[in-house]
Amino acid sequence: MSIGEQVAYLKGLAEGMELERDKKEGKLLSEIIDILGGVADELEALRDEQGTLSETLDAVSGDLEDVEEALFGDEEDEGEACYAATCPACQETVYFDEGVLEDGEILCPNCGRKLEFEIEPPPEDEDAPEA
Repeated sequence: MSIGEQVAYLKGLAEGMELERDKKEGKLLSEIIDILGGVADELEALRDEQGTLSETLDAVSGDLEDVEEALFGDEEDEGEACYAATCPACQETVYFDEGVLEDGEILCPNCGRKLEFEIEPPPEDEDAPEA
């Protein structure tokens, strides 16, 4: 039985008792039952809103998964290196993948300046044992 149905049952019991609303006890019980009815109505409205919010959140979560998939791709791509450079003209940090590094240049998306790269082998470690 829902809370609204329980309040209606209490209201029926109070009416069956033939309480006089002019007397203190009848007035008190009547007001309590009316307040319970209002609480039951608000609770039902909150449940409806919660259901709507839950459905909306599920939809947004699904959309976010689609965006993540579009941005980050499959798990197969996770091993791909990501690089960053700071544009000397506007100080914007530019992120790019290995393909751009191999091309040797990229345009800054902020100011349009061409950034050029040279691939250099890593410095040899003097302390490393020679093979």
